[in-house]
Amino acid sequence: MSPKVSKIFKQSGVIPYRVQNGNIEVLLITTRDRNNWVIPKGGISKGMSPRASAAKEAWEEAGIIGQVDENKVGTYRYRKRGKIYRVHMYLLLVEMLSEDYPEAGQRQREWLDVASAIKLVKQNSLKRILKQFFQIKTPCFQPSLPTNISIF
Repeated sequence: MSPKVSKIFKQSGVIPYRVQNGNIEVLLITTRDRNNWVIPKGGISKGMSPRASAAKEAWEEAGIIGQVDENKVGTYRYRKRGKIYRVHMYLLLVEMLSEDYPEAGQRQREWLDVASAIKLVKQNSLKRILKQFFQIKTPCFQPSLPTNISIF
């Protein structure tokens, strides 16, 4: 008898961020049931690149528009309803935040400093990506932003 092979579903998502008064903030959203804080993500739409699909999810789930960075910042896996998902994560510098977007009535969203965002996220592998990317140290941290992103 051969072992059961599980299909891994590919998704892409963004870590939406902005700079406020010299501090980096991350935008988290709730799941539709509002039980968990997450980042915008979803299945990669047919005919779209992972980056373009991640931008589409960011608009639908969080009402944000911005530039999705070319470089993937990490990948994490999670299990939901017996299925395994692999999420390719990209940074998105938020340029516009809309009050009217497809899932506005289904989710909450909140801007948080990176340390607070890490505390709210339950998915350990997503916490790891946030910690590694923003290089968290005590209350102060030095973000490790890609060279093709300007924050000033």
